[in-house]
Amino acid sequence: MCRLPRSGIALATASAMNDPRCAIFVTLLVCCAGLTAGCSSVRVTDPPRTATEMLLLNQAVSEAIGKLSAAALRDRRVYLDGAYFVPADLNRDTVASDYLFTMGELRAKLLREGVRLMPTRAGAEIVVEVRSGAHGVDKQNLLVGLPSVTLSGVTGGSVGDPLVATPEIALIKNVKQDGVASVAIVAYWADTGELVATSGPFMGHTFRDDWWFFGYGPKTSGDIPTAQQRPTADSAASVPATQAATVEAAPGGLSRDSDR
Repeated sequence: MCRLPRSGIALATASAMNDPRCAIFVTLLVCCAGLTAGCSSVRVTDPPRTATEMLLLNQAVSEAIGKLSAAALRDRRVYLDGAYFVPADLNRDTVASDYLFTMGELRAKLLREGVRLMPTRAGAEIVVEVRSGAHGVDKQNLLVGLPSVTLSGVTGGSVGDPLVATPEIALIKNVKQDGVASVAIVAYWADTGELVATSGPFMGHTFRDDWWFFGYGPKTSGDIPTAQQRPTADSAASVPATQAATVEAAPGGLSRDSDR
């Protein structure tokens, strides 16, 4: 049996060099250690748009659409035309998701008010066109301190050298974002083009406000979920079951099966 001296690693190595069995043992031990060693990495990707931006826009859209009135279209066969809101020649994949959300939210609004939506213009009595005067996010920045500055040429000045940026030193910093949406609809008879009704434009507004004081923050306020305080387990349990989930029935009730 191979016995390694107890006087340290140096003596053990010397002994292994003199004893072939110990040399083989040490070689196998080193190989096993090399095989067990390794590294791992996690691939992380970022979407092109932030959830905050999408929530600012979509909740502003919901607020604006909630102010529209479709009472004159109740029980009418209606085709919703978005040609003046989302151009028909654009690929659906290239259209921003908030534009598609606007069309879906408006469809839900019309259905809740008793409108019968048609899949094609040919089967509709009335055509409803939707338009938007504003659909975006305004951002305002405030900084009391030293902003970050990008320095070029500090690594030699040759082409391809990385740029160096100085850190931001903020005593007081504020970032405010405002989501704004304007939505309007106009309805006309499909056969004659005569005006039936119009509603809007109405504005929807959301905001998120972030503050940093002497490097501490952000202190966030706003009216979108990412800016509101997350409910705790106790507060979630205190919400009545009738308020936890709400399903709205159709204006005429769920009577389709009973009419058959």
